[in-house]
Parts: sequence; C-alpha cells; structure tokens
Amino acid sequence: MGHEIANVTMQQRINMLIEDIDKTKLPQHVAIIMDGNGRWAKARGKDRRDGHQEGATAVRKVVEAAATIQLKYLTVYTFSTENWNRPDDEVKTLMALLVSSIHRETPDLMKNNIRLLAIGDLGRLEAGVMQALQNCINITSGNTGTSLILALSYSSRWELLNAVKQLATEVKQGHISEKDITEDAFSNYLTTKGIPDPDLLIRTGGEKRISNFLLWQLSYSELYFTDVFWPDFREDEFYKAILYYQQRERRFGKTSEQII
Repeated sequence: MGHEIANVTMQQRINMLIEDIDKTKLPQHVAIIMDGNGRWAKARGKDRRDGHQEGATAVRKVVEAAATIQLKYLTVYTFSTENWNRPDDEVKTLMALLVSSIHRETPDLMKNNIRLLAIGDLGRLEAGVMQALQNCINITSGNTGTSLILALSYSSRWELLNAVKQLATEVKQGHISEKDITEDAFSNYLTTKGIPDPDLLIRTGGEKRISNFLLWQLSYSELYFTDVFWPDFREDEFYKAILYYQQRERRFGKTSEQII
C-alpha cells in the first residue's frame, strides 16, 4: 500500500485505502459470507442477538463503502436454508431484525441510489417479512447505483436442484432440447439470472469454506478469508479485501503470458 496508515483516525485510514484502490480495476460483483456474529457476542459475554444487531450495523457500513467506490453488485449471505434449523427464538430474532433493518435503511438506500434485490427460497419467509422485503425492492427498483442482493433462505444446492427440475420440465414439455442446455442457458435458470458472477468472495470469522453459497457462480471467484468477526468488519476491512483482489492475477485457465 502506498500510504503509511499507523497513528491516523479511522476516517483518515479509510480515505487512504480508497485512494489506493484502482477505480479502473474494480470487481463488478462482490459476495460476502457474514460469519462470526455469535462468536463475537460470546467473546464479550453478550447474547447472540446483540451480535446479530451489531452485524446489521456492519452491513450498513459495508453497503455504504461499496456505494462510495461505485461497486455494481454486492451480495450478502443473510440467511441460509440451514439457518431455519436454529432455535425458534433466534430465527424469530433474525426475521424481526431483518424487517426492522429494511424499514430503517430504505431511506438511506434511496439517498445512496442503491437498488435492493433478493435471491433464495423466498416462499418460506413469513408474510410480514416478505411484504417488507418486496416493498423495499419496489421502492428502490429505479435506482441505478450499487445493487444490494440479499441471499435469504438461500442454499446453492437448493438453487441448483431447482434449476435442474425446471430444465427437466422444459425438456419434457418440448420447449427446449438437450443440445440447448449450455452453461449460459443453465445460468438463466438460477436465482442470479442477469447478475454477473462474483469476482470476489469475502468470508469473515476465520472459517475457510464456502458453506453452500453460490457454488456455480463462484467457480472463478477470488477468495478472501479474514479472521475478523462480521460485527467488527467495517469500511477499512472491506477496502483491504478490494485491494487484495486487485493484486491477484485472474487467468481463467490461461497462462500469465496469454493475458498480458
């Protein structure tokens, strides 16, 4: 990095990191597995819901950071299909937090020209949660800045199986033939249809696994793992991940000489 960032304020640190980012080499799409809320709370002798609450603040900060550098797409793994197996009280807390966050953040999404989208098995969401989500999606649909994509009730295996079932039905009904099933055609049956694959995956909390997230879409993504728990992940950590991405050589199976 081109700047000495010791003994400066957080805002100065953030500004220095932004200056170091090459705006001509930004990833189009960044996906994040937000891990560590529970462990963050436990380490501080707090309830898990406190970790989720602070995690919601981290989402706001990172979304603002993405909008500041004009990132096109940001996907956050908000709630997996496996999360439905958590204790009922925690699931209710997470759903209530989601609704309150949507209501609270909608004005800021509009102010920052951010469009909200959602992917996943949304039919499993309660009516009140789905209504709040759909209202925000409708309100922000005309925004042209960063697209914030919430992966809700999402799992990649569910998504892939769903796509296969749709394709099987299309073939059975004679709408398409087997030879029409290409990678591009298959991608159109995924929940991310029309959204570019992530260039960068960030996972917080120290774990180094994909956890059933965007398995098809992450095929050529750069992977960035950090020990920072999600509630402590702020703008500076996000920009450090972007800088890491910009240091990578993306070959997509080619040699270094071929991409020069």
